[in-house]
Amino acid sequence: MKSGSWGSRTRRAGFALLGLALLGLGMRVVLFRGPYRSPAPVPPLPLVDLHVHTAGIGAGDSGCQVSRALQDSYKFKIYLDAFGVTREAVEREGDALLIRRISEQLATSRHVGAAVVLALDGVVDANGDLDRSASEIVVPNEFVARETARYTNLWFGASINPYRRDALERLDWAAAHGAVLVKWIPSIMQIDPSDPKLEPFYLRMKALGLPLLTHAGQERSFTRANDALADPERLRLPLRLGVTVIAAHIASTGENAGERDVDRLARLMAEFPNLYSEISSLTQANKPGYLDEALRRPEFAGRLCYGSDFPLINTPLVSPWYFPLRLTASEMQALAEIANPWDRDVALKQALGVPPEIFSRTRDLLGRGKPGPR
Repeated sequence: MKSGSWGSRTRRAGFALLGLALLGLGMRVVLFRGPYRSPAPVPPLPLVDLHVHTAGIGAGDSGCQVSRALQDSYKFKIYLDAFGVTREAVEREGDALLIRRISEQLATSRHVGAAVVLALDGVVDANGDLDRSASEIVVPNEFVARETARYTNLWFGASINPYRRDALERLDWAAAHGAVLVKWIPSIMQIDPSDPKLEPFYLRMKALGLPLLTHAGQERSFTRANDALADPERLRLPLRLGVTVIAAHIASTGENAGERDVDRLARLMAEFPNLYSEISSLTQANKPGYLDEALRRPEFAGRLCYGSDFPLINTPLVSPWYFPLRLTASEMQALAEIANPWDRDVALKQALGVPPEIFSRTRDLLGRGKPGPR
């Protein structure tokens, strides 16, 4: 009797599981939407990634810094794993190890031939000097320029806080050492892009032909941020002065003055032909729907370029398995099996419908006159 009851319960449980599986399959069939746009082949030319981060703890006299709060955060170990390094190896070989790892991983990519490795300046005090105690992270220009020069597949992305008393001289130095852009994260560097005092800096950028790649929207990769400083509306001054501005991540996830930052950025697109954006981070789990919006909205047409936001593409934040209503199971499995993080990033975005011109536009914006990839 007990055996029969057990068998009956087992059958009922099996039928229940089968019913749930069929219900899930049926819901997926009903809800499945396919890619955001019809996928097209990736351009055959080696792509350029304009958004690659490095960092350091000061090992090897790099001048780099990561705040104690960030080092104590769970995020720090995730970032090290994404670079393919350990803290012990960095302490032993120096912070240059991270840039070497970027070059080595990039060299095995089928699609991406070059990447812009970004310096990151810190907070500046009232005297115009770097305030390390107030800075979450510092990656000096001298370090990035020196290390990227060792590799033909890495380009130098400078970062200069415009409130430095010698900001213009630093800008000239960066251009002379091959910088292809200037990178800001205003919300952690405490920069107000709308400050009229920055006009001489912007005019020098324009004269040197250096675009501004600036974070826009909410910032959550660090332990603290003043998101109001990353409001796209604050970019009107450099845009009006003729600087080429690339607002990162289509200003995703942020909000200011009761409006989504992506809507504030889209409005600016209609006013300024020198404004661009890029698609890095838009496949992250915390940004559902933003890639669809970037590809769908007419304001962004012709204004998007390719970036990865490495090392974040090599963390659990990004996975093809987060798109069960856009990709088939076999597609997700095939994408998950791609070992190279850049190839996996490109293939995922291509499968979701990112068109060829977005992948190739980065080279058009930054690649003129620059050394080609290996």
